[in-house]
Amino acid sequence: MRISSAFDSGSIEVVDIHPEGAIRLNLRRDHVSDPSVEIRQWFHFRLQGARCRAVTLCILNAGAATYPAGWKDYQACASYDRVNWFRVSTGFDGTVMTISHTPTRDSIYYAYFEPYSWERHLELLGRAEDSPLASVDDLGATPEGRDLNRVRIGSGAGGKKQIWITARQHPGETMAEWLVEGMIERLLDGNDPASKKLLAAADFHIVPNMNPDGSVNGNLRVSTTGANLNREWVSPSEERSPEVLRVRNEMERTGCDFFLDVHGDEIIPYVFAAGCEMLPSSTAAQNAAQQRYLDALVRAAPDFQLEHGYPAGRYSEDALKLASKWVGHRFGCISLTLELPFKDNFNRPDAVTGWNGARSKVLGGQVLVALAETIGR
Repeated sequence: MRISSAFDSGSIEVVDIHPEGAIRLNLRRDHVSDPSVEIRQWFHFRLQGARCRAVTLCILNAGAATYPAGWKDYQACASYDRVNWFRVSTGFDGTVMTISHTPTRDSIYYAYFEPYSWERHLELLGRAEDSPLASVDDLGATPEGRDLNRVRIGSGAGGKKQIWITARQHPGETMAEWLVEGMIERLLDGNDPASKKLLAAADFHIVPNMNPDGSVNGNLRVSTTGANLNREWVSPSEERSPEVLRVRNEMERTGCDFFLDVHGDEIIPYVFAAGCEMLPSSTAAQNAAQQRYLDALVRAAPDFQLEHGYPAGRYSEDALKLASKWVGHRFGCISLTLELPFKDNFNRPDAVTGWNGARSKVLGGQVLVALAETIGR
């Protein structure tokens, strides 16, 4: 048997492999230039040579992960073809996480969540640019030389609202780019009534992947400079967080009337949002508009709910370092962080797939339906 991870978003450390099927592994820390950054959670690796053999994949340092509470009720993702992903039996004793599975083929992949590859990202940009409704802009190179791109959808005519969507500031939160893919596909559907209404009133600025370097290198949380991009919005720099700096500069140029920053939550098994109501600068009108949108999203998206989420004031000390809080403060608009689960939506569980890319894509379209309902207000 063999374990490998030398591919796009691959990440694991092999301790040893025993012929009888016991495999011991460690989570690898996020790949960064700053040795003081210790983030361990994401894994993505390939197992070969275990067809019809009962294997136990023991991740020895799971208890020392950045979010160990995320392993409660968690089931790992697996795929034979890297297209169709399913959940496999996974347990956690507080120290070691054990994946128990009998592959039916010689090659199988295991991952923390269904990956979204760099190749798929480039294909998404290509499909968008095929449409007469869209263009793809170069916002500059990342520290490792990858392209940071924005998809612009709309006519660009004067007087329209400016809507900004960002995803994967935390690169391992791949469900965020799956959502954006569903959103872009629906916006470019010329026969979709919600999309037609939105594009008559607004232009969209969508950054599908804010952290290309971290994504390809198999990081969960940070860029390869060691920056948590979602803590850089007050004072981004060209050296540490050029991705945020360039997006923020463009946002200053265009203005912003609605902002959605899409993420994944390791612990909470629900779809939820966090807004700006705790900011001293947030007005009654802003809070009312935010609530109208959230209520519309409850109606449009069966997976979205308002009961479970972050406690009020969770980010009170460093709130403006976060994208949605900085944007809400700067532009006085509806500005939300949308969180999708790594596990499943416990309100609508799926024992085979848990929460996955396909469900994220559907939600991306439903986000637009809620926006179409409320944009005139």
